[in-house]
Amino acid sequence: MALAHLLLLPFVLPSLEALSNSSTFLSHEGNHTMQAMIQQVCVDMADPESCFSNFRREYELLGLKSPAAVLSAAIKASIVEANQAMNVVNKFANSPTTPLEKIAIQDCMELLDMSVYELSCSLGKTEKMIDVCYDSSLHAWLSAALGNQDTCLEGFDGTDGRISDCIKGSIYQVTQLISNVLVLYHKMLHGFPMSETPVYDPEDEGSSDDFPPWMTGQDRDLLMAGPNGEHVDVIVAQDGSGNFTSIMEAVNQAPDYSPTRYTIYVKEGVYEEIVDLNKKKQNILLMGQQMDTTVISGNRSVVQGWTTFRSATFAVTGQGFIAMFITFRNTAGAENHQAVALRVDSDKSAFYNCSIEGYQDTLYSHSLRQFFRRCRIFGTVDYIFGNGQAVFQNCFIETNRPLPQQQVTITAHGRTNWTQSTGFSLQDCRVEATYPAYLGRPWKKYSRTVFMGTYLSDMVQPEGWLEWNGNFALSTLYYGEYENGGPGWLPERRIRWPGFHLIPNNDVRTVYFFSVDFFIDGLSWLPATGIEFTTFRSIFKPYPT
Repeated sequence: MALAHLLLLPFVLPSLEALSNSSTFLSHEGNHTMQAMIQQVCVDMADPESCFSNFRREYELLGLKSPAAVLSAAIKASIVEANQAMNVVNKFANSPTTPLEKIAIQDCMELLDMSVYELSCSLGKTEKMIDVCYDSSLHAWLSAALGNQDTCLEGFDGTDGRISDCIKGSIYQVTQLISNVLVLYHKMLHGFPMSETPVYDPEDEGSSDDFPPWMTGQDRDLLMAGPNGEHVDVIVAQDGSGNFTSIMEAVNQAPDYSPTRYTIYVKEGVYEEIVDLNKKKQNILLMGQQMDTTVISGNRSVVQGWTTFRSATFAVTGQGFIAMFITFRNTAGAENHQAVALRVDSDKSAFYNCSIEGYQDTLYSHSLRQFFRRCRIFGTVDYIFGNGQAVFQNCFIETNRPLPQQQVTITAHGRTNWTQSTGFSLQDCRVEATYPAYLGRPWKKYSRTVFMGTYLSDMVQPEGWLEWNGNFALSTLYYGEYENGGPGWLPERRIRWPGFHLIPNNDVRTVYFFSVDFFIDGLSWLPATGIEFTTFRSIFKPYPT
């Protein structure tokens, strides 16, 4: 037992006993279980006394003592810690800073605010629970909230560390507490195979043509109309023939927290602007005239003094976003290194017939559940990266010319904790590498990526995957390949890391885990987008009868 834990015990145990004993309906065994649950909340915290004080206050306010109450109180305590961290960061907002520090501070404020929002959404779920059960949205939101703090601190890379040294204690406190919440949730599920794969149930499967029963006939007609449909809310046109001449103007005028779909139609043209849809801009459909003729273009990069997070040409946080027939482009070039074309923090977002173009760090799948269908993605280094929970179907993955001595790596997933639901699942895609390329490398310790039923061109290297730094993460990552094809599919020559898996063609559980059906809970929300998608049955062959 660590010294910190030994020092903590005299403070914690009497309080735990007092809390558990206040629930007279609990058995002796129940008391012990409750104490273990409560102990988990503040384990390994840098400031356990503050953590437990916040937790105890929230727990006592809930009245009824139950596992769900413990989970709710732990999430409430996390919200308190995140708000306290925002106050710490905000103290530096008006102090003398370099331009990069100023941007990094803004990033941290936004990211911590995102964590508070995602934790609040999580709390809305747990407060309605009688018994703790698995909920894909709860798992996704907690996973996203955990990752935001890492991005905050990464923004200070390249500074002298003066500010990051002052705030990292508060940031780490938030990270550890949310991590504890995820572990607690996992333990409460009594062995639900979150780190493995669930059993496939054919009764759970729907059709890609299904609509949820609450959707009105008018909404169905709109979604089925496609890009040539009559209904749009506003039109963006550079020639002045629409409601706005810039996309950001149209976004600013869109309603906040819209409960229904709001459609912005963008006529052809190259729109040189930075577009950012914050969390208030929900359920927006951005529809271009054609993928190759409607282009949003920017050139921000890390070399020019931006953080990677803030370098995005197009960034979206508001949930329920859809993009169709449009190009997101960053023209900074290979020599400017990290330069994001598209950053996505939008839960249940979908991209159809979109082109995402850049060099290093093209697509920043930062967090939450995302779906890409028939998209083209261009880049050089780690050009599909982040800690998102994303499925790519029928996408074209292509390479641009790298700098001399650069190695082309397609994915770099950033999963930091074994309890997070995040990962990349590429299905029925086509990797057209025109330069020697690797399928991915582990950016973070629990990086998770699979390629399934994907064509791999001859420039995909026989080893398939590349190390990040020596043996880092090779035993904790999860990389897999299933039923791939093409000259770059050489299973007998693949690397033999402990975390790499050649998925057998009869492994129904693993394939189902990474399917649209389960991995992003797609059957519950993708039909309402009107975008076609492939379910588990079409991926797994032979599938059970």
